Amino acid sequence: MDFALSPSATKLRDELLAFMDERVYPAEATYRRQMSELADPHGHPPVLEALKAEARGRGLWNLFFPGQLSNVDYAPLAEIMGRSMLGPEACNCAAPDTGNMELLALFGSDEQKARWLQPLLDAEIRSAFAMTEPDVASSDATNISCRIERVGGDYVINGRKWWISGAASRRCEVLIVMGKTDTDAAPYSQQSMILVPTHTAGVTVVRNLDVFGYTDREGHCEVTFANVRVPAGNLLGQEGAGFLMAQARLGPGRVHHCMRTIGVAERALELMCRRVQGRVAFGKALADQGVIQQWIADARIDIDQARLYTLHAAWLMDSEGNRAARTAVSGIKVAVPNMALRVIDHAIQAHGAAGVGDDFPLAWMYAHVRTLRLADGPDEVHRGVVARHELRKWVT
Repeated sequence: MDFALSPSATKLRDELLAFMDERVYPAEATYRRQMSELADPHGHPPVLEALKAEARGRGLWNLFFPGQLSNVDYAPLAEIMGRSMLGPEACNCAAPDTGNMELLALFGSDEQKARWLQPLLDAEIRSAFAMTEPDVASSDATNISCRIERVGGDYVINGRKWWISGAASRRCEVLIVMGKTDTDAAPYSQQSMILVPTHTAGVTVVRNLDVFGYTDREGHCEVTFANVRVPAGNLLGQEGAGFLMAQARLGPGRVHHCMRTIGVAERALELMCRRVQGRVAFGKALADQGVIQQWIADARIDIDQARLYTLHAAWLMDSEGNRAARTAVSGIKVAVPNMALRVIDHAIQAHGAAGVGDDFPLAWMYAHVRTLRLADGPDEVHRGVVARHELRKWVT
């Protein structure tokens, strides 16, 4: 088992660290100011385009894309980008576009790649992935009820989705919609995926959904599809392959999420250490308080454990394939967000009242990371995967 970075990944790591220090962290204040000046909370601040141009010029672009780096090589880069809310998008490595680009690369036709994949790779447009539904327990993807029906040379889509990340952005040009094409097929062969331009007649963004009171710039939206008609050539992959394609998308994506979340935890630990060095309570620096030192020590131990676990999952994907890594990926999907929430919570506590406001990014971090205990499968589902794997060892 080898987690050593390749020479090319080592070079990228060093260049990415410099980019974050020189451009990304200093741009956070500019981003907040520009967002406050925009009339539209889902607008696009100019600083992001400046960061993208700089990242692309430095060769820090589409680092996630299949064939560029191994999972072990990409993992620490995702962690570094995850330390700032601006990092992933600056390098065109932000969800949900990353997973959507992987789907298009793996299963898209040449026409679909030219129309959608290339503009996504060039960051000219954004995309969204429409799977979750309000009327069913979407933790079980076989429950989805959105219908995709063949009518002549078209498909007609009817359904209701929600928590569709990115759909509020005016730059979102395409939705990858998951629905059922054959309700009589086997449970895991009923679903298909189809590409739906966001401006197609019958597509309605009903509302944006705030997360713990935070309005995400790209949005998390409720979207309805009423007799939406698209050409049959918009089908992604084959009919009935939607569930398997979703698994192909979510496996690497979960590793990316976890590594970015480790980056968030590292940033929270850094903020906590800086804060307690300069604060005095009851005649004693906070950094000298035993409970604070315990929080810091536990954070370092927990972060490093989570990182090694995630690198192990990435290594399994590289060496034995996504299927072999399934249990480990479920394990990190539970372990990493819970770890990060503990670290962020202690950092908030160390900041006192300042921790729950927006002068520091900790409250936003907590709200964002808390969603990851649900996104891409809730903790309970992933714990079930791990438990069944263990129980099978003892079946006689």
